[in-house]
Amino acid sequence: MRQKLLLYCVVFWGWFSPLLAQPNSPSGQTDDRTVSGTITDEKGSTLPGVSVILKGTQRGTVTDGKGTFQLAVPAKGAVLVISFVGYLGQEVAVGGRSTINIQLAPDTKALEEVVVVGYGTQRKIETTGAIASVKAADLLQTPIANVAQGLQARVAGVQITQNSGAPGGNVSVRIRGTNSINGSSEPLYVIDGIQISNSGGITDVSPLSQINPNDIESIEVLKDASSTAIYGARAANGVVLITTKRGKDGATRVSYDGYGGVQQVNKTLDVLNAQQFAQLENEVYKRSIYADPSTLGQGTNWQDLIFRKAAMQSHQLSVSGGNQKTQLALSLNYFNQDGIIKNSNFTRYSFRSNIDHRLSDRVKIGTSLYYGYSVNKGLSVGGTGSDVTSSRAGVLGAAVAAPPTLTPYRPDGGVFPFQDQMNGQYQEVTNPLNFITPINRQTTQRILANVYVDFTLFKGFTYRPSFNADLGNSLSESYSPLSLLSQSQLASGGGNASNVSGYSRTLLHESIFTYRTRIAEHHSITATAVLATQANVNQSYTQTASNFPNDVTENNSVGLAVNQRISSDKSKSRLDSYLGRINYGYKDKYFLDLTARADGSSKFGENNKYGFFPAVAGAWRIIEEPFMKSVSVISDLKVRGSWGITGNAGAIDPYQSLATVSASGLNYNYNHVPVTGINPSAIPNPDLKWERSTQVDIGVDISLFRNRLSLVADYYNKRTDNLLFQKVLPMSSGYTALTGNFGSIQNKGLELAVNGRILPGGSRGLQWDASANITFNKNEVLALDGVIDELPRSAFALLKVGYPMGLYRTYIFDGISQTGETILSGYDGRVGGHKLKDLNGDGTITAADQAIVGNAQPKYIFGFSSSLRYRGFDLNLFVQGVQGNKLMNLFRYTFETALGQQNVLAGLVNRWSPTNPSNEYASGFQGGRLPLSDRYVEDASFVRLKNISLGYTLPKIKGISQIRVYVSANNALTITKYSGFDPEVNNFGNATTQFIDNGTYPIARSYLGGLQVTF
Repeated sequence: MRQKLLLYCVVFWGWFSPLLAQPNSPSGQTDDRTVSGTITDEKGSTLPGVSVILKGTQRGTVTDGKGTFQLAVPAKGAVLVISFVGYLGQEVAVGGRSTINIQLAPDTKALEEVVVVGYGTQRKIETTGAIASVKAADLLQTPIANVAQGLQARVAGVQITQNSGAPGGNVSVRIRGTNSINGSSEPLYVIDGIQISNSGGITDVSPLSQINPNDIESIEVLKDASSTAIYGARAANGVVLITTKRGKDGATRVSYDGYGGVQQVNKTLDVLNAQQFAQLENEVYKRSIYADPSTLGQGTNWQDLIFRKAAMQSHQLSVSGGNQKTQLALSLNYFNQDGIIKNSNFTRYSFRSNIDHRLSDRVKIGTSLYYGYSVNKGLSVGGTGSDVTSSRAGVLGAAVAAPPTLTPYRPDGGVFPFQDQMNGQYQEVTNPLNFITPINRQTTQRILANVYVDFTLFKGFTYRPSFNADLGNSLSESYSPLSLLSQSQLASGGGNASNVSGYSRTLLHESIFTYRTRIAEHHSITATAVLATQANVNQSYTQTASNFPNDVTENNSVGLAVNQRISSDKSKSRLDSYLGRINYGYKDKYFLDLTARADGSSKFGENNKYGFFPAVAGAWRIIEEPFMKSVSVISDLKVRGSWGITGNAGAIDPYQSLATVSASGLNYNYNHVPVTGINPSAIPNPDLKWERSTQVDIGVDISLFRNRLSLVADYYNKRTDNLLFQKVLPMSSGYTALTGNFGSIQNKGLELAVNGRILPGGSRGLQWDASANITFNKNEVLALDGVIDELPRSAFALLKVGYPMGLYRTYIFDGISQTGETILSGYDGRVGGHKLKDLNGDGTITAADQAIVGNAQPKYIFGFSSSLRYRGFDLNLFVQGVQGNKLMNLFRYTFETALGQQNVLAGLVNRWSPTNPSNEYASGFQGGRLPLSDRYVEDASFVRLKNISLGYTLPKIKGISQIRVYVSANNALTITKYSGFDPEVNNFGNATTQFIDNGTYPIARSYLGGLQVTF
């Protein structure tokens, strides 16, 4: 009750403080006098809450509920500065007057605000689709390495998951849900016209991390079919338009933006100490492996050995300016982030140049050039399987599993293999330092280039040929030295190396024709036509080698290894497109958009090379109707509706429609000469075609209280058919699966976004802005292959018609089997083991006793941000939340299983024994496996204080436009019931396996200080 009362008080003060404000008292000077007046709007209605400031001072007041004010001013030379949200400011000289009545004119900039759409721009009031904008100031509120991270929880309908907390780690982006089973559900990114894609895979280095976030001017997220259909075959998962900063006419501006700080792990897991572990090992093996556990104490803390406090820094120097003919923007950036796990790091150097030059009144040319060089030092962190030991396959699991009774280093400082300790007792576990010692480095260079020419052929008609190139090359290097091997491993040779070089090239040409005209003053028409062709080439070369004589040359001379293998790969694809769009508007009141695009792709079958993607949308600005003129509380009101079809070409790789062969590894000897065996690997499917998403969207945009409060609401229903799905074939066919168009998925939901200026501020007054968004999405599998209605994906994951993706089906945990109880046959049939519910009552535990126990789809996601400004100070806060989703915690499953050889979670101190009949933790048993039950399907809901920052802008200094210093805390607080390292960093990044926590790189908490200077 007390919290609700406080909330009501805050809201009351925010909205009605203008009515309660009192005029400032006179300064006490004898030459002061009082001036009063009334302030009205363009209709003559009084305006409460208008800021009235004496120019050149901090003396001021606000109008009361009747729009009147009083203010003490000097007898001579007084000038009043009048400001109010949504209206043009005024400066009024008082002169000899004691009463001043002022009428404010509306600020029409809101009506003229422009947003970027596909192949052009529109005034915000003209948009008919579901488009959300994020400005650079919001994007960079939280220091980020990856562009997509800046969108997290800021846009309704967009779920962004940090797949890996590693430096440069990848993210998964879902716009209005997961749309594909086998294919990608990642959106298309368009950076200054250059189209790029992100895989979302947890082990992939994100291409988005190679883009400098400081270069970005704004981001538009296109969510519905009307706004995305212009991108046709690549738009089923939504489109993210990224516009970088360009030069402007005016004085040259030089700015520096830099920050530095430290990161640390949010949480570590409690495990058994050396004494407790030794006792457990003696129980499991039923012999005295440790003669006297009580003498061992705490032992080695392996998590302390792999985690560290890690530095993070970024420095950006930018120059922009120009004149009426030429505008230029240049930037240089250096970003370096050490990981909180040792030997992980991401470093990026980037350069951007944007130049625009007007040759004549009819011709304008321009270019955008980006060069990025990055080095990612990674390591294996999590497991990839579902067996009880799979979590130990990475450094995080190895650190939890490592026996605290063992020693990390040899006397000479080298890593001490566990196999060489305690007479080889611990052969099955690995020293976690083995994971942070090897070389594991990926070096990437990327060039994004765009050249355009704008021709104004005649009034209203322009032709813009654009040439885009996305060129990338990478080198992935790894080397595991002999020094990590045990004596027995060295006897059979050692040292492993690999070098993988990759090259990618995407060339895109677009010819864009645009015609704008007005007919009879009230009718506006914009027609856009585009011809485009895109060609992609990807190549890779791989060298692997093992059994080196020494570590001197590492991976730089694989020819020294006894075992060597080379392989190569190359693929090509092409996309030809023809598209058009007509935008019609009448009196800024009625709007209609028609879009159509035809795409032809080399990836698809001979009978379905082309797909057609139409869309239609309309909007009605009700605020322009005569009957709304008297409704002063509503500043703007628009309803929108759209329908359209988009495609997903990113669902498959090239050549999937063709009959293919592959080297099977089953080689043969002919006349004592080895010959590589080649076998058929895929059945041709000439009917293979696009995944096809049909979407309906109904939205409303409303602004209230003279634009102090705005609301955007959207309902959508999106159905994806013809899913590219691998249908299992009988073994008698000679093939395992056929790639075809079989399944269907539906996503429908509701999005709400609210923005409010709670306290309007005025000249150096208190200003409080806040925004919030929430999304409810329901995901459902409508069909699989037309024959089966469910398909197991693992021991616990299931695809089932009528249910959402990410479904869990497991046994039901029913405590621990106690002495004297009847133990059902079928699973863990022992006293002290896990007891499972016999759901079908047949007296035996079988697969028929498994039940659906939840799914990984959240019920809703939300974000909230608040910005307070007072004089030179600013305080910003940003909160992210995900609610109602479940997560399979395989990491917990692994480390609640006391099978010997590995350490376990500290809770197993309370494991079952004859003298301690625990009903939560099972007793240890050598080499055993616990059943996968709902005990390990946890609630992964969380609320996270993503960022809180405090800044101060210094008073102006001659020659310096602005100096701002700030401190920031990121990922400062997470509220969750989830027992793992983090409820978010749990994914493998694709639609079918992303809902598993097997020990991935946790998100770091960071504390930063920054400086921003503009000259």
